[in-house]
This record gives sequence, structure tokens and C-alpha cells, in this order.
Amino acid sequence: MKCTSSPAGTRRPLLPTLLVCAFLLPALTGCATLNKWFGFDDESTIQKSADTLAMEGMDDFSVGKYHTARKSFEEIMDRYPFSPQAMLAELKAADSHYYQGNYQEAKVLYQQFEERHPTNEAIPYVMFQIGMCDYARTDRIDRDTSGARDAIQSFSRLLRAYPNSPYTSEAKARIEAAREFLVNHEYFVAVFYVRTDREQEAAHRLKYLIATYPDAAITPTAKNLLARIEAGNPPKMGLSSWLPELSMPDWNLFGKDKPTEAGQEPEPKKD
Repeated sequence: MKCTSSPAGTRRPLLPTLLVCAFLLPALTGCATLNKWFGFDDESTIQKSADTLAMEGMDDFSVGKYHTARKSFEEIMDRYPFSPQAMLAELKAADSHYYQGNYQEAKVLYQQFEERHPTNEAIPYVMFQIGMCDYARTDRIDRDTSGARDAIQSFSRLLRAYPNSPYTSEAKARIEAAREFLVNHEYFVAVFYVRTDREQEAAHRLKYLIATYPDAAITPTAKNLLARIEAGNPPKMGLSSWLPELSMPDWNLFGKDKPTEAGQEPEPKKD
């Protein structure tokens, strides 16, 4: 008996046909199943527009949700760096860090904004905030005083560049407060020398303070202490009563104008 075969081209491979059916079946039953197979149903894959992110970020920022607001602004910078909302996101991300107490991070972002948009009308505010970042990280007079020194430099730079900005009065007052803080630090060191029986070093420090800062609030006390040392009668007991305030003085004591209201910073406009 002869075996007969089907005409050429009439026999079709069974396995490829089954595979095609397997892939077509999800399409017939809906795209949702196929999306699940490949992990496309995750809501995180749905990208929000830059405008939506900006609105959500500003809504969170306005009610003090700085952490979530910062996430929205950072997403704009990552996904839409050339969008009209990107400049606002740069500034508000810095603000969010600042109000969270992340002063070093905020200062870096403010500085980057200034470098990228040097002619923007928000630059006076940005320069003021750079000074505020330095000012806010100032510690006590018996610890690190670099924040006060940096704040004086930052606020002074603002005054040179924009002497008539809305932040001028407050910047001047904060400079005076920071200087008073540094004078108190000098005086604190002199008291420390007295406490450790190093009167000559204390006298040298006090003379420098009196000559350099004749109008400082602590100067009259410094003169009294110097007189006691030169008379050979330095205080030995109760030295804590000779100490000034350890923290930064209230800057409002040095300014006559109303403080800048928080949250009134200008929104940056496109360069």
C-alpha cells in the first residue's frame, strides 16, 4: 500500500499556530489581561503632566506639606526640565528644603537657581534666602559661629547688588544681629580666659573687642571686666553672671521696618 500525502502547502505546523492563538487570545478578551502579563497596569506608569505636578506641588506647599510638595517639584525637574513650569519647580524645591530645615540643601538649590537665571526678577529673593540659610544654621556663641559669618557675607552681597530691594531693611537688621552675635562670641572667649586664670589673654581679647565694636551692646560690660582685670581684681566667683546671651539676638531689635512676611516671595518669570 502506498502512502499518500497532502498536496504541498496544505499541511500547517501545529505548534506555531497554537502560539499565535495564545497571543491573540488576550487581545480578544481585552487589553487589561495583556497589560497585567507585562506589568503595564501599575498606576505609577501613568505620568502626570508638568502643569498637574506644579498645581499639586503648590497646593501641598501652601498648607505646609513641604516633603510631598518637594517630590512634585523634583519630578518636574527630572521629567520636564525644559517646560515652562521647570523654573518655578527649581525655586519651590529650594523653598521646600528651607522650610523643612534642610538649610545646606536649600542653599545649594538657591545658588543653582541664581547661576541658571541671573537676570530673573526673583534673584533678590533668592539672594536673601541664601543669607537666611546661613543665618538659620547659626549655633550658640560657645559653638560654631560660621553661620553668622556666612550670613553677614550673603546679606551684604544682596545689599550691594540690590540696595533697594524689598528685603533690604531685614537684611540690614539681620547683619547687625549676626555681628552682635560674633561680638558676644569674642566676649565669651574672654570670660573663658578669666575662668581659666589667663587674665592677660582675656585683657587682650577685651581690648580688641572694645576697639573694634565700640557700639556693641556688650561693650560696656567688656569695659567693666577689663577694668577689674587691670586692677588686679578679676572676678573669680559668679562668672556666669558676666556671660551674655548664648543664642542669636532677636533681629527685630535692630530693624524698624516690618519683617518680610513668610510666603510672599515672588514667583519667577521666564528669562
